[in-house]
Amino acid sequence: MTRYLVVFALFILSMITYIDRVCISSAKEPIAASLGLSDSAMGVVFGAFALGYAIAQIPSGWFADRFGPRLALAIVVSAWSLLTALTGVARGFTSLVAIRFLFGIGEAGAFPGAARTFYNWLSPAERGLANGILFSGSRIGAAISFPLLAWMLARTGWRMSFVWLGVIGLAWTGFWLLWFRDHPSKPAERPQQSHSPQDGFWSVFRSRGMALAMAQYFSSNFTFFICLSWMHPYLKQHYQLNAAEAAAYSMAPLVLGATAQWTAGAMVDILYRRPALRSWSRRLPAMLGFALAAAGMLALTHAATPLAAVVCFTLAAFGADLTISPSWAFCMDIGGKNSGAVSGAMNMLGNFGSFVSATTFPVLYQYTGGASAYFLLAAVLNLISIACWSRMRSLRWPSA
Repeated sequence: MTRYLVVFALFILSMITYIDRVCISSAKEPIAASLGLSDSAMGVVFGAFALGYAIAQIPSGWFADRFGPRLALAIVVSAWSLLTALTGVARGFTSLVAIRFLFGIGEAGAFPGAARTFYNWLSPAERGLANGILFSGSRIGAAISFPLLAWMLARTGWRMSFVWLGVIGLAWTGFWLLWFRDHPSKPAERPQQSHSPQDGFWSVFRSRGMALAMAQYFSSNFTFFICLSWMHPYLKQHYQLNAAEAAAYSMAPLVLGATAQWTAGAMVDILYRRPALRSWSRRLPAMLGFALAAAGMLALTHAATPLAAVVCFTLAAFGADLTISPSWAFCMDIGGKNSGAVSGAMNMLGNFGSFVSATTFPVLYQYTGGASAYFLLAAVLNLISIACWSRMRSLRWPSA
């Protein structure tokens, strides 16, 4: 029972993570108006988070491996919650970029810490669905953030909205420190792990499987990050929507993304439990996901109405989200006791993809007069990732 509560606690953390992360997209207009920032400047602000988040992935994953996820998650959640609150006191472009960059560094340890938690508490046959539940929280949190911020902005303004969001994260930290322990206290609850020798982090990091995992995760984040950054402003401006309409449309891809997380997680575990299909348990859901993401991005180039565009965004986001659970399960397979750092390495390059996505979209839009060039680029990256997964194999299969 305790391990289910661990998964639930991390599900709530994942929701908080993405509410704090996506809220700046909903608050883009009042922030830009208050601080006098252009769309290109806001692209840098969006990208600053992704850059800070990316470069701190390996150190934060190593910290969770070395000192345990209880301490690691308590520190990183406290740090990013304080920086979320500090976003509300930014006075210009420089201070806003600096705060969001440091906020990204603070949030970097969230999912590597969760990966190490799952390694400590769950067997390999349970990790697919657990990762699906974990990352579904991020999508639900992102979806909630659009109407939540619309409501908060109307009542408290953008500055106080960020302060209140920071308080929520600090409350979660207090609960985590009081309740969670790094390992199950009862021997019967401890997952059976592989007894084969564990490779060191740098040995795994230099492997072909790690390189392919990082490359495909770049594409996944490149595709999905548009839903967290420019999708909401794009729908509002391109289709002349009001704030309520844009918020309602923007929720759909994120809510459906949560169902993709559950679907992929269940597929991973079901395939893993069938020895004849075990080698496909990570690959098949991911390859299917990238195929759907490519189709959604290509279809967006012909979307003539906001409803059509949202359907296409939803298909692309659903596909990208199908790739998440198998990606993190794959990192635990090859990482073993280095799961935090190995997962962090993959997430590092993935979030460079987020940074490139956030900064490339407004540039391509400006120079081409539309968003089609961005959508085509994302489709090509997704197709390349299918080829990556066709060659990805776990270095070891731990016992189920």
